[in-house]
Amino acid sequence: MTEAVITLNGLVKRFAGMDKPAVARLDCTLHAGYVTGLVGPDGAGKTTLMRMLAGLLKPDEGSASVLGFDPVKDDRALHAVLGYMPQKFGLYEDLTVMENLTLYADLRSVVGETREKTFARLLEFTSLGPFTERLAGKLSGGMKQKLGLACTLVGEPKVLLLDEPGVGVDPISRRELWQMVHELAGDGMLILWSTSYLDEAEQCRDVLLMNEGEMLWQGEPTALTQTMAGRSFLMHSQQLNNRQLLQRALTLPQVSDGVIQGKSVRLILKKEASTDDVLSAPGMPSSIEFSETAPRFEDAFIDLLGGAATSESPLGAILHTVDGEPGETVIEAKALTKKFGDFAATDHVDFAVTRGEIFGLLGPNGAGKSTTFKMMCGLLVPTSGKALVLDMDLKVSSGKARQHLGYMAQKFSLYGNLTVEQNLRFFSGVYGLRGKAQDEKIARMSDAFGLKNIASHTTDSLPLGFKQRLALACSLMHEPDILFLDEPTSGVDPLTRREFWLHINSMVEKGVTVMVTTHFMDEAEYCDRIGLVYRGKLIASGTPDDLKAKAADDSTPDPTMEQAFITLIHDWDKENADAQ
Repeated sequence: MTEAVITLNGLVKRFAGMDKPAVARLDCTLHAGYVTGLVGPDGAGKTTLMRMLAGLLKPDEGSASVLGFDPVKDDRALHAVLGYMPQKFGLYEDLTVMENLTLYADLRSVVGETREKTFARLLEFTSLGPFTERLAGKLSGGMKQKLGLACTLVGEPKVLLLDEPGVGVDPISRRELWQMVHELAGDGMLILWSTSYLDEAEQCRDVLLMNEGEMLWQGEPTALTQTMAGRSFLMHSQQLNNRQLLQRALTLPQVSDGVIQGKSVRLILKKEASTDDVLSAPGMPSSIEFSETAPRFEDAFIDLLGGAATSESPLGAILHTVDGEPGETVIEAKALTKKFGDFAATDHVDFAVTRGEIFGLLGPNGAGKSTTFKMMCGLLVPTSGKALVLDMDLKVSSGKARQHLGYMAQKFSLYGNLTVEQNLRFFSGVYGLRGKAQDEKIARMSDAFGLKNIASHTTDSLPLGFKQRLALACSLMHEPDILFLDEPTSGVDPLTRREFWLHINSMVEKGVTVMVTTHFMDEAEYCDRIGLVYRGKLIASGTPDDLKAKAADDSTPDPTMEQAFITLIHDWDKENADAQ
């Protein structure tokens, strides 16, 4: 048995004004030598637990022991052997990679020959060697996380606490982060990795699953996944499209959860339910093809939490139906190019998006997708080529075109010191709403997104999921024909992500056209078509199943979206090795 290095005994933390404890009587033991995942939705208590283990919060009851140290009483001794990387890690963006490392070495009193050897090892370990003179603010999201990890490792800690390090990081960079962390764990370090991404939880040998401060389950992810055997199905119908089929299935009492997966709907049935119950349910089409599929950890997670919390979006009842012909092109890029000096961030990109379609732009950090995205919604002026919305050139008619656009930024463009209602009033006013019409729209959106009870709360004080709801509500105030969403669910948990996509599906059924960027590959399955951007070029496009088919081979005949993403990029690198 590996020596236990973290023990929790009846650990409790309460905050004033909360009905329930943020952390409620945790008892468990964590071991070194492998990665332990701390998994749960927003508000589960993950960050609170990590802050107590790091000695930054004092427990109200019970105790924690890290390497035999009390995190509060023995804080100085503990900090010498503990590395903590919070969600917003303290990189200095106006310092270079090397200057950041030097600062953390100074803080850890790592000097002389030890410093030189440590830096050389960490730069090789994180592949940041060629970028030592680059400002941290100019690094991609994945490279920032690697630098954050390197800074945390400067003092050679024995315990590593990582709070959601995979947020906002593309699949290739996340895979590299995991390889590094598994290597550290193999060398005997205890690593606690908190996440709301359930594909990450599957990479852990041991998982603590939390919800509302309580621990629901501890053990190997595969053990929980196996409890779902015989309850996961793929469903397809010729009579309804996937969005309509999912909307109907989620309202059935026999269904625990459902998501879109390529050309099928992935359905999780409740324990006593069968596919016959779904087939015979009122409102379901007469012919449905069912095939059983292997359960995933995410299936078990959602089921353990009581199933998907939301079965339908109220937006469908309050949004107008968009006029226009199905199949008409509403967004188009023609030889779209953006250069910064000699560097082409977007290089002669062409694509078209039709009315009522969800079009996804995927790509690694720094690939050019955000630059492309910003030109398409008029936030950046192209160097050459055209960005057209409803046949209007955004370079010439951006003001007129913007009346038809809704935009939700990757870093929410909400005003943090304003209340929820003040943000709604401000954004509806920007779009020209006044008086009674404005009051009615604010009331309807507050109802639809569950914002009434927090109308007087400042935006900065809200959990991420509520900020995301508010940002979407603000972007829909003027009922746009076209919605641009830039990584809208980055960092949110699976329950909130499902709710968000129910809203999107509801809008699309009303004729709204959606263009979305995402790093979350399961989310890409909701898109009708995908464009994969890499090194400024569009290297692949098609339906999610088209892209997976392109990446399939004898060893991986049925790749996931993430496997397809990585394979297509690696294949492009091989084919273009001579040109790079």
